[in-house]
Amino acid sequence: MCGILSILNIQDEPDVLRKKTLELVKRIRHRGPDWSGIFNDQRAILAHERLAIVDVDSGAQPLYNTKTGAVLAVNGEIYNHRDLRKTLKETHDFQTQSDCEVILYLYEELGPSFVNQLNGIFAFVLYDPQNNTFMIARDHIGIVPLYWGWDEKGQVYVASELKAIVDVCKKVEEFPPGHFFNGKEKQAIPYYRPPWKDIEYVPKTKFKAEALSEALESAVKRQLMCDVPYGLLISGGVDSSLIAAIAAKLSPKRIEEDEKVAAWWPRMHSFSVGLKNSPDLEKARVVANHIGSVHHEVLFTVQEGLDAISDVIYQLETFDVTTIRAATPMYLMARKIRAMGIKMVLSGEGADEIFGGYLYFHKAPDPKEFHQETVRKLNDLHMYDCLRANKSMAAWGVETRVPFLDKEFIEVAMGLDPADKMITAERMEKHILREAFDGLIPNEVLWRQKEQFSDGVGYSWIDSIRDHVEKEITDQMMENARFKFTVKVPMTKEAYWYRSIFESHYPNPSAVECIPDGPSVACSTPTAIKWDKAFENFADPSGRAVKDIHEKGY
Repeated sequence: MCGILSILNIQDEPDVLRKKTLELVKRIRHRGPDWSGIFNDQRAILAHERLAIVDVDSGAQPLYNTKTGAVLAVNGEIYNHRDLRKTLKETHDFQTQSDCEVILYLYEELGPSFVNQLNGIFAFVLYDPQNNTFMIARDHIGIVPLYWGWDEKGQVYVASELKAIVDVCKKVEEFPPGHFFNGKEKQAIPYYRPPWKDIEYVPKTKFKAEALSEALESAVKRQLMCDVPYGLLISGGVDSSLIAAIAAKLSPKRIEEDEKVAAWWPRMHSFSVGLKNSPDLEKARVVANHIGSVHHEVLFTVQEGLDAISDVIYQLETFDVTTIRAATPMYLMARKIRAMGIKMVLSGEGADEIFGGYLYFHKAPDPKEFHQETVRKLNDLHMYDCLRANKSMAAWGVETRVPFLDKEFIEVAMGLDPADKMITAERMEKHILREAFDGLIPNEVLWRQKEQFSDGVGYSWIDSIRDHVEKEITDQMMENARFKFTVKVPMTKEAYWYRSIFESHYPNPSAVECIPDGPSVACSTPTAIKWDKAFENFADPSGRAVKDIHEKGY
């Protein structure tokens, strides 16, 4: 997972800005420790910190179109790059085997409209000196982070992470997912507009197990595009376990060569994290044994987790409670993964949003509202699980891929009749996903009830955080919170603690506006709190908040 930093609409002396860029981009070198590259002329600077995953030998960036002079810096992977090459109408001077180079020639032939053809995870800046313009774009869901900002001279800064630009810009914002910006327009333009994103649209396609399983297996296969050792994250829940099992099945052959040759790295390694004797570790072990992976359990202590929280907030650039709780164990695990030489991992994020897997979905009043909540969750995912999965791993130079959020798979899964996804007395959450893969993994995991990651790593993790903040944040501090924090006032001591740490790292008030806010029960959106009157009396993002469902189990 690379890091990019660009300065566009240059007004200052380019040589001075180049030196400044080299200093700023070092702040995100953790995302790409393998190589550094930079381009500049009188109007633009594009800097790149590379994590070499595909075409390790020649895929360094920025990339150049030798015909037009266009320059490209990308953070991400284009899974359908080989298919896209076949659609090009002209003969182009490809310089590398990089999956990202095709972007230059699609732009040359089609202009910005090409971006909707990409299936991948990406954030990029393309500078077009021939037409004195530039293009910025981000993937359909926001799996890869991207921010932009403006200084007092109107120069545009674009970066993979907030930390690279937050103190040089008067205003910073998150670049919206599923959008592109043509430098000649006044605002970002949405390009990803599938039918399911219309909140009033209710899909009608009936669930068929074979169609769903084929779609997910195809997504995993696409995302095994890799020239370096990769691993599997197994949380012990159904989502990551299914991804791991499918990947293990496909792992013997090299995807980049149409499965005609043996894989370069045939032995699969899997990882799980938790406190000693946590429920997730036990179930992850069952799955690893079943699929035959070389399994690694990363144990951490409560104190190690607490000690890491300030670093986690710095890396994640958020003060959201659920995200920090879940990201801390993942951050600790990422360091061990990179220490083993693994640079890419597959993970199970996205299934709960698509299939209504959180326990509060038991309270959904009808199929339409169930579907609308999945849409709301997917639209917001870039601020929560995508951010966590990406930045907690990228902090140590590891890339996370998320097959459930594959563009083609989402179209299939979000096109299903929500009545088939609804939870009943006979059907648990994500029933159709489990049914589609019956027999692939052991039943004790396939039919295991949802545990939110921060719960499953060990219930004492969240309880210990709460005990700790009682010592850090006094009742008087909470009473005066609205005076210390004039916007997005924290409602709990834990939230107050995280917010204080965040502002110590990012004092620019504009940074606070990039962070989501609002009440949540067991990871619900604020809208879903209306589903149950009991929800209105408390706001706890833990899965245990839906106590009647959590204790009942299946």
